[in-house]
Amino acid sequence: MSRLEAKKPPLFISEPLTKDAVSQSLCLLSGILKSCYGPAGRLKQLHNGVGGYVCTTSQSSAILSRLSVSHPALRVLTASVQNHVSRFSDCGLFTAILCCSLIENFKSLNVASCTVIKISQHLLSLCTDYLKSEACGCRVSVDFSSVKTLLCLVRSVLTSKPACMLNKPEVDHLTTLILRAFMFTVPCHVETNAVLGKCIIVPVKGRRVMDSTVLPGLLIETPEIQLAKPLTVKRTCSNMIKMALFCVSMSGDCSNSEEGTITVHHGISLEMSELNQLLNVGKQLVNDEVGLVVCQKVIHPSLKQYLKENHVIAVDRAGLSLMEPLSRMTGSKPIASTHSLSPSCYGSLKDVRVESFASKHFVHLIPKDTVVCSLILCNRNETAWDELKRACETAEHVLQLTVKEPLALLGGGCTETHLASYIRHKSCNLSTSSFKDMDCSQTQYQLVADGFCRALESVACSLNHDGGEILTDMVYGHCWFVPSGFPSVSNWSDLVSKCGCGINGNTENLSWRLLQGQFGSPIIQGCPEEPSVKVADSLTLDCFAAKCSGLQVALETANLVLDLAYVIEDQN
Repeated sequence: MSRLEAKKPPLFISEPLTKDAVSQSLCLLSGILKSCYGPAGRLKQLHNGVGGYVCTTSQSSAILSRLSVSHPALRVLTASVQNHVSRFSDCGLFTAILCCSLIENFKSLNVASCTVIKISQHLLSLCTDYLKSEACGCRVSVDFSSVKTLLCLVRSVLTSKPACMLNKPEVDHLTTLILRAFMFTVPCHVETNAVLGKCIIVPVKGRRVMDSTVLPGLLIETPEIQLAKPLTVKRTCSNMIKMALFCVSMSGDCSNSEEGTITVHHGISLEMSELNQLLNVGKQLVNDEVGLVVCQKVIHPSLKQYLKENHVIAVDRAGLSLMEPLSRMTGSKPIASTHSLSPSCYGSLKDVRVESFASKHFVHLIPKDTVVCSLILCNRNETAWDELKRACETAEHVLQLTVKEPLALLGGGCTETHLASYIRHKSCNLSTSSFKDMDCSQTQYQLVADGFCRALESVACSLNHDGGEILTDMVYGHCWFVPSGFPSVSNWSDLVSKCGCGINGNTENLSWRLLQGQFGSPIIQGCPEEPSVKVADSLTLDCFAAKCSGLQVALETANLVLDLAYVIEDQN
């Protein structure tokens, strides 16, 4: 018998954040994420140690899913951000950068972690109350009677993803397409519990972005379809096309049999029996005036031929992902057996056509009421297409969130610097009773508030990758970027034209201060004002729901990591 190795005791690591290795890993992670942030973010190439697929990206969803993080404290951070991204799709880098900055700033303070947590929770409540109030100076209302703000939201998502490699005409073209696709998914007849439809992205790689288009209805790729011959489809007396949707294999190979014993009598062919059953189903479909049969899996060639001879279009290998949108779009119920067929399962379509894009052929299913649409998405190569697909899905999700809460926050770093100015103003005007409620001194509160504000400002600073100065004005608390190459004693008014979000122009006699990162900034005594004009032709906007959630997730995760007293690792 082989000798068994004795069990090792678990490894206890106390105060994990005080260890140099953890601090260095946190600093490295923060640096990687900051370098990806914004329209000018630097791209990252990620692949495993033995080669394989190389991902070129600057998006948090792609980076964090491929990044190997070893320390448990940092895995908590990345897991929190990934959970936020899975729910909101947007503001992942904002959340991660802010969380890293909060941890770095708070752990450098000579204040007990329990006190830091109490104070930071109070600061978070000040932020969220302000963002949700009518007096908030860094949010805009989204008016659905005009597409201007919606276009700004979509454009902001696309321009923040440099790996998509889009120029301005391409951004404008895709922005319009994404908004059109989203409008197709909004039900025409609003009910009590209205549910948005779905946009299916159809990949066409190796073509120009400007070839992208959006079509109402659904495209199913069918390589064997003959383009030369026009489609002759059986229609009902109401000129509609009746459709049957099968989610079971119709190949006749008995692959769907459950485990057990099948008894076959002598002289009976199981294959012929299955084929006869399929042909009986085909006869019933023809008798029921079905014009289109769509199968998730494979249809037997003999059944296909029979249906074709009776002017019924048969489309197989549709795939699981199309079952739900097909069912919703046509009203058909997926049929799970070839032995029981109920006419109540049929759906209907307005028309069926054949479409061709690049070298691909599709059957185009056109419904009476459009709640499902197809976005034919083109890009030059596979890497750029993958990044663009993620960006389009994010933009669609942002629009869906905006329908639920028709607000947006100013982008380009302006919300972060505005909030920092607001918190500095509020922290100077707290009553003595507030400090007693938090069981802290005024000095401790000011230290934590300053660390919180510097973390917000560090997110805005992360947008600058070219070495220029970053300013904030003393009136609105917005973020302004100075081109590189100018000395710090310059007359700033001559070097800036618009703030980061684009809502404020340099038309007033504004006074400025430098954002000084980790070294702190002078406190603004006055509360930052709301811009007099809240609508501009081209604003940089962020999703309200995603950014508010990101702010909360970042702070609560930072508090959780700061509160870690021990890490216990199993050594066996």
